[in-house]
Amino acid sequence: MARRKMKPQNLRSRQWFDNPENPGMTAIYLERTVNWGLTVEELRSGRPIIGIAQTGSDISPCNRHHIELAQRVKDGIRDAGGIPLEFPVHQIQETLKRPTAALDRNLQYLSLVEILYGYPMDGVVLMSGCDKTMPALVMGAATVNIPAIVLSGGPMLNGWWNGKRAGSGTVVWEARKLQADGTITYDEFIDVVTKSAPSIGHCNTMGTASTMNALAEALGMSLPSCAAIPAPYRERGQIAFATGKRIVDMVWEDLKPSDILTRKAFENCIVANSAIGGSTNAPIHINAIAKHIGVKLDIQDWETVGHEVPLMVNMQPAGAYLGEEYYRAGGLPAVMNELLKAGKIHGDAITANGKTMGENVKDAVITDPDVIRPYAKPLVKDAGFIVLKGNLFDSAIMKTSVISADFRKRYLSNPKDPDAFEGRAIVFEGPEDYHHRIDDPALKIDQTCILFVRGVGPLGYPGSAEVVNMQPPAALLKKGIRDLPCIGDGRQSGTSGSPSILNASPEAGANGGLAVLKTGDRVRIDLKKRSANILISEEEFTARMAELKANGGFKVPKSQTPWQEIQRSMVSQLSDGMVLKPAVKYQKIAQKRGIPRDNH
Repeated sequence: MARRKMKPQNLRSRQWFDNPENPGMTAIYLERTVNWGLTVEELRSGRPIIGIAQTGSDISPCNRHHIELAQRVKDGIRDAGGIPLEFPVHQIQETLKRPTAALDRNLQYLSLVEILYGYPMDGVVLMSGCDKTMPALVMGAATVNIPAIVLSGGPMLNGWWNGKRAGSGTVVWEARKLQADGTITYDEFIDVVTKSAPSIGHCNTMGTASTMNALAEALGMSLPSCAAIPAPYRERGQIAFATGKRIVDMVWEDLKPSDILTRKAFENCIVANSAIGGSTNAPIHINAIAKHIGVKLDIQDWETVGHEVPLMVNMQPAGAYLGEEYYRAGGLPAVMNELLKAGKIHGDAITANGKTMGENVKDAVITDPDVIRPYAKPLVKDAGFIVLKGNLFDSAIMKTSVISADFRKRYLSNPKDPDAFEGRAIVFEGPEDYHHRIDDPALKIDQTCILFVRGVGPLGYPGSAEVVNMQPPAALLKKGIRDLPCIGDGRQSGTSGSPSILNASPEAGANGGLAVLKTGDRVRIDLKKRSANILISEEEFTARMAELKANGGFKVPKSQTPWQEIQRSMVSQLSDGMVLKPAVKYQKIAQKRGIPRDNH
């Protein structure tokens, strides 16, 4: 057990439950806390109070099993001498919430900050799973800065359909194409998609959920091997117990998010994301965490630090396998050990178990080299994101590990103009317009066209939706053209294998360049120069922007709820993490702001 640094009298919870300088308030705090069976002796014993941030519920199926898993966390906390207090936070479920679960990330963040700061917590276990829960929870813990550790729920078991692996999310995009070109019926479409979700857990592909939980581990916020354990496996309950035990020691050691979430940790995270073929949503959420802990990180870092990193994990959507094979092949520790030996990560970054990243992964091995490729024999050599700029936007990202051989041949292999392409823009005003008009013959969409969707960013949707991965019209699908270049100011599911250009900032709703793009405009994308431009003169571009301003700017739909309006009034762009701008200045508040005032 690590050496204890904190003394019992310095625990935050003592200010609630054992403060002789204010016996009246101490009695009030104790009086209602014991009414369901806790004792005064427990609460005044000097044992740490450990919160369990519960993200599971019946409307959050990816996290539903956390309701049962929390018991093992409690067992671990009790075993180590702590007192567990489980509490709910605002729910997030990517696949159920309309208009988008991205609206809820900042709401969950805010709710957790208030709980961790205003209640008698000495430390907290963050139960993550579905996409937005990991960043929301870590953002909240970083803001308050009390000892915190992430317990992810793990992926589902492998899905299967007609003898082939059916990866959650990934199979949806392929099945949509098969239904559109008449290969499968509507009922078969429903069947293949539902077959991809055979058990409890989050996505079994390297979608955003698997990515974000892997990155929690890469940041050092989880115990080693936590992220990849499939949800139904016994090891998931075992690591829940170990996590509960560990958080108690973290309290005594005073090991806080600010000690773990350093610049080195974020660089490790970016490198890991490239190696695992992680989601294009990762920069949004990781940049947000960095802002809330006060570490300088920007969108360009994702290319500078992460582009020249090989794709090592052969997992859908960039590869072939699913979560069970990835876990059995060694999971993230095996990947990180290869990266460590290659000199790509900082081995001295501290992690939640009190050891360094290097110490944690030095003995990890790859047990199936087809699932996790050695660093020297990857699936793709330079597999990280690239950041594009031009008159269309100040920044957007492209995931290079999912550029297929067919896409590269058709768009990036002109010997006179390598890694670049030009095309006629087809512009859709949101996903509804896309679905309504994609098969309209009047648009004359062919394989030289570039599909755009705008008005789907943090302001425009609102919240920014995963609607940029657009498929070609049915007529092209029937000819074997499976992908067209897609660009938008929204996001794309991490389960998608489309090499779209995403997260364009500023969005059309903020009067970025996409707002003045017109169907029929010629657009040039140059991956070598990292540029994306409408091929019009500077004078024409300036005139269009002036006309946009004169007409009151880009029109966005009215807010439908109070929270939509509140978030729109203060949210930043995707490149800046889509954070609430006034919230970023609140950092390490447990240390800077002290204990909140009494309530009576």
